[in-house]
Amino acid sequence: MPRADFYLIDKPRFREQPLLLVCELAKRAYAAEQPTLILARDFAQAEAIDELLWAFDEDAFIPHQLAGDDDDAHTAVLIVPPGVDTPDRPLLINLREACPGGQPERVLEVVAADPAERDGSRLRWRDYQQRGYAVSKFDM
Repeated sequence: MPRADFYLIDKPRFREQPLLLVCELAKRAYAAEQPTLILARDFAQAEAIDELLWAFDEDAFIPHQLAGDDDDAHTAVLIVPPGVDTPDRPLLINLREACPGGQPERVLEVVAADPAERDGSRLRWRDYQQRGYAVSKFDM
């Protein structure tokens, strides 16, 4: 059964920089050898994630790039701005306001502490349940 895990940001370090949690999740996925897509809300956010993945942990190297290149299939973590089509991968980190299409095995939803973000996450939660996902929540 596919899974959707919601990571609700609460800790101060993630409140200040929510994309740090995205980097931590990408690092775990890479360590587990799971090819990962990160669905960014816009191109600026995709670029910010790209830069942060280089800098957030001095001891970690996470092969990543913005999607849309010939090397996409060989890169562990692909950052996907809207409007770029990529093949499905088993693990997807969703930062967008809508549930992703396709049927990934596992979706990680990173939800900022902002009340509007929490409201949107509730709608996605119900959507995943209706699509047959096992849904769970983690406070970060």
